[in-house]
Amino acid sequence: MSFEFTKENMNIYFKELGKIFRKLNGTKMRAEIVLAGGGAVLANYQFRDATTDIDAVIRSSSVMKEAISRVSDIYDLPYDWLNEGFKETKSYSDNLEEVSVYYKTFSNILEIRTVTAEYLIAMKLMSGRRYKNDLSDIAGILMEHRIKGSPISKKSINSAIKKLYGEKPLPEISYDLLNELYKNDDYENVYKKYKESEKEAREYLLEFATDNVNELEGENINTIIEMMRQRRNEKNDSNNN
Repeated sequence: MSFEFTKENMNIYFKELGKIFRKLNGTKMRAEIVLAGGGAVLANYQFRDATTDIDAVIRSSSVMKEAISRVSDIYDLPYDWLNEGFKETKSYSDNLEEVSVYYKTFSNILEIRTVTAEYLIAMKLMSGRRYKNDLSDIAGILMEHRIKGSPISKKSINSAIKKLYGEKPLPEISYDLLNELYKNDDYENVYKKYKESEKEAREYLLEFATDNVNELEGENINTIIEMMRQRRNEKNDSNNN
């Protein structure tokens, strides 16, 4: 069973992390953590309730690893509850720290920053995973900014993409989503549509993995989703005839 982080408990864990890091490291050297992915969405927006892990860029002395482990032990968290694994994915950019914004400081030594707005959208677009929250998060961010009276333009998103990734192309599904969002100007319904689509994709992958554990890999996931969708549709058609 996967653990879920909320904005409230995430801040509790960061508070504890700051205390432990200060105790282990002293007060001379500060640490910086830049939140990306679901952690950044939770920190900045209201439309999403939880995430299963916290992606981050960590700038700190070596004792931070021990501090993270101790927080894990205290609260019975997954050992990798705060990790830099996303740095190995295509959504990572060396420019993330430069475009990050201040969030909170804990124990006067641990500064938390986040990626937000058009840069977070750019990261989600570059990732473009149909079975995660990438696509619905994009619609959700745009929806919330418009509600707050600070809409995000397509031009600013394109600039953010170029800032983070240069001329690297986005996944096709991300281009389709971006065009759909700005063509229809109906963020709420697009958000609901992709939220349901992502839920279905996870169900397809779970169903497939039950019998094909060793075949579920990143490169063939989209093919598997389409295969399972077609199989379910054919089954439904057969039952209706």
